[in-house]
Amino acid sequence: QVQLVESGGTLVQPGGSLRLSCVASGFTFSNQIMTWVRRAPGQGLEWVSSIDSGGSARYADSVKGRFTISRNNFKNTLYLQMNSLKLEDSALYYCNVLLAGDDYWGQGTQVTVSS
Repeated sequence: QVQLVESGGTLVQPGGSLRLSCVASGFTFSNQIMTWVRRAPGQGLEWVSSIDSGGSARYADSVKGRFTISRNNFKNTLYLQMNSLKLEDSALYYCNVLLAGDDYWGQGTQVTVSS
């Protein structure tokens, strides 16, 4: 079955960096658009970034220039490099894939930006 397992979240100071990972299984990873989404406390889901099978990426304005999405199709792994982190980047980060009309999510990884 489809599995997405995120990792890499932790407590970091403002201005710091983190790299999130999402290991995928149960589908042909290399063929799919992969997405990072986040949910801040008390707020709804916010789209962060997506990358297509060819490596073309899109970013939310709130993270553009600070975050970089990438993928390793040999390792079935999605990444999110987060630099210059801000307090407002604190959230539960999920990776997501849409397959045949169904959304699949991991369990999320918590990023907390605090001094």
